[in-house]
Amino acid sequence: MQIFNQAELDGIFLGRVWLPDASGPAVVTIRQGRLLDITSKTSPTVRDICEMADPASFVRTANGVDLGPWQEFGENSPGDLSSPHFLAPCDLQSVKACGVTFAKSMVERVIEEQAAGDPQKADEIRKRVGAAIGDSLKEIKAGSAEAAKVKEALIAEGLWSQYLEVGIGPDAEVFSKAQVLSSVGTGADIGLHPVSSWNNPEPEIVLCVSSRGTIVGATLGNDVNLRDVEGRSALLLSKAKDNNASCAIGPMIRLFDDTYTLDDVRAAELDLKVEGQDGFVLNGHSSMKEISRDPEDLVRQTIGRHHQYPDGLMLFLGTLFAPTQDRDVPGEGFTHKLGDVVTISTDGLGSLQNTVRLSTECPEWTFGISQLMRNLAARNLI
Repeated sequence: MQIFNQAELDGIFLGRVWLPDASGPAVVTIRQGRLLDITSKTSPTVRDICEMADPASFVRTANGVDLGPWQEFGENSPGDLSSPHFLAPCDLQSVKACGVTFAKSMVERVIEEQAAGDPQKADEIRKRVGAAIGDSLKEIKAGSAEAAKVKEALIAEGLWSQYLEVGIGPDAEVFSKAQVLSSVGTGADIGLHPVSSWNNPEPEIVLCVSSRGTIVGATLGNDVNLRDVEGRSALLLSKAKDNNASCAIGPMIRLFDDTYTLDDVRAAELDLKVEGQDGFVLNGHSSMKEISRDPEDLVRQTIGRHHQYPDGLMLFLGTLFAPTQDRDVPGEGFTHKLGDVVTISTDGLGSLQNTVRLSTECPEWTFGISQLMRNLAARNLI
């Protein structure tokens, strides 16, 4: 699996790998094509490095143990604890996500809601809602006076929705995507709840934010989504979003420095490829230039005097991608099949690749915070 291209390796990357000999994780970086273990009492966790005044400078010069070519770790299965492999690059950070941050995906959420999770009704509703709304929301700034006027007009037409509220209203949708340490990394299986029959990947950029609210880097994420479950009721959001192996993050956090900044995130173009065992191929794209809320605004709405995160957070920024291409039945659009290989990529951050399984068939999440603390203590790292 090709995780990085050569040009990307000029950046400062921070991540985690599983070390069988340690029965636990190591904090790593890549230097000259080699994976270096930089775990120490100063940096026992990724969280500790991200809390530093200048994480990139620390990682650039940190002493480390050579673990070998980084490609070898990408070739190993994360389901096998007897072999070293990549983990999600975050550890103690909370994992949060923003929804409905792009106009196109916002319309799809309205369609899901009106279809009540039924993909057979979605195509008809898509045509009706599209005719009424079109692209009129694209240039509207969320929370502006113009957005308030559009809200009034849509209410008058009977088209207002809770998704439009968070899409163009003053308050962003921010929800808890996954529990601390439950995210999976590149190469791992990703999980769908068995009750779902209409679901899709969501390719996103994920910001790494310190407890002070400082954005220190970025990586890729798959906010696996159950469209039928959320479409039945927004109150089922947790069931639609947070299941075993339903959150993938990786391959590594690219720390901000003079080679990669938040402006690169704002200009990023994400590519998605889904390859099914049935020969089906879906190609998707998400342009961060079309986001309706600036990443810094989303961070401010998540962390501040109103809400603290002592160990920082990982923040999914939302996606433009909303799959409508039919896979089997005309008019029913796309849904996953078991065995689908999902690859999310963008220049500068590499590629995140995962295989779709049922959450009940993915390896159970058992390595939690208490296990991590005991493991680090046994290794004399804390």
